[in-house]
Amino acid sequence: MNRLFQLTTLLFLLITSCKTANSKTDLLRKKIEQIVSEKNAVVGVSIIGNNGKDTLSLNGDERFPMQSVFKFHIALAVLSEIDKGKLSLDQIVEIHKEELWKGFWSPLRDENPNGGSFTIEKLIQYTVSHSDNTACDVLIRLIGTPKTVEKCIKKSGIEEIQIRFNEEEMQAKWENMFQNWTTPNASSETLKLFFENKNNLLSKSSYDFFWKTNKETTTAKGRIRGQLPEETIVAHKSGSSGINKETGITGAVNNIGIVFLPDGTYFIISVFVTDSKENSKANDKIIADIAKATYDFYTIQPK
Repeated sequence: MNRLFQLTTLLFLLITSCKTANSKTDLLRKKIEQIVSEKNAVVGVSIIGNNGKDTLSLNGDERFPMQSVFKFHIALAVLSEIDKGKLSLDQIVEIHKEELWKGFWSPLRDENPNGGSFTIEKLIQYTVSHSDNTACDVLIRLIGTPKTVEKCIKKSGIEEIQIRFNEEEMQAKWENMFQNWTTPNASSETLKLFFENKNNLLSKSSYDFFWKTNKETTTAKGRIRGQLPEETIVAHKSGSSGINKETGITGAVNNIGIVFLPDGTYFIISVFVTDSKENSKANDKIIADIAKATYDFYTIQPK
C-alpha cells in the first residue's frame, strides 16, 4: 500500500511539474502572439530552451523561403565532405573575374574585383559570417549541386527542407526563392542537432570552426541581436529577399540562431517572416521583439 502511495505521489508531482512548465511557456507564447498580431505578415517561430525541455512554435510546421539562411546548411554540407577527407579547409580554390557576378551581394567580389585564390576556410567564412553570394555558389559547385546540400541535411534526420537553386538561380526569378524552403521547427531542430553534435555529425575541428564562424556573423544586426545586451553571444544566420517592386511584398526576412545567456545556458530560435507588407525596419523589429521576449523569459522569469 505504501509503495502504491509513493508511486501515485510521484506521478502527481510529475504531472504537476509538466503543467507548470507548460504554463510558463504559455506566457512566452502569448507575448509572441501579441507581437505578431497586428503585423501585416506571415510569421513562423520555433524556440527550444531550458536544455531542450521547452519547445514553442507558431506556424512551426509551415514552409518558409530560406533565402540566405540556406548558407548555414551549405557550410554544414561542405564540412561534411571535409570530415570525409574529400576536401580540406586549407584547399585553394581559384575564382576568376568572370565568376564575380555583379547582380548580387558579395563582399568577396568587392574586395577582390579581379578574382583570386581563396582557401575553403575563407570561402566558408565569407559565406556564413558575411552572407557572400559568390562564395556560396562556389562552395555548392565544389560539392555538387543544391540538391547535394539538401541530401546532406536530410541524412542527419531533418526531412522538412528543400534546396533546388543556388544564389544566382534563386535571385534570377522572384518565384524561385520559394523552392528553397524549410520550416521553423526543422530549422531549430537542425541547430539543435549540429550544436549538441551527439551523433558526431561534425568532427571536433569542424564543429569548433563552424560555430565560431556563426558567432562572427556580421549581417542582420537589427534582428535576433537587435535588442539584446551588447555583450550577448549569438551564433546565427540571416536571410533576406528584398521587396517585390510590383507588389510591394517582402518574400523573406529571416534569422535563425543560438542565443547564449549570462548563466551559461542558451536557447535556440528560428524566426521567418514572409508575405509581408511591412517595411524593412518593421520586419527586422518583429524578429528583434521575439528574440528579446525570449531572452527576458529565460533571464527574468522564475525557472
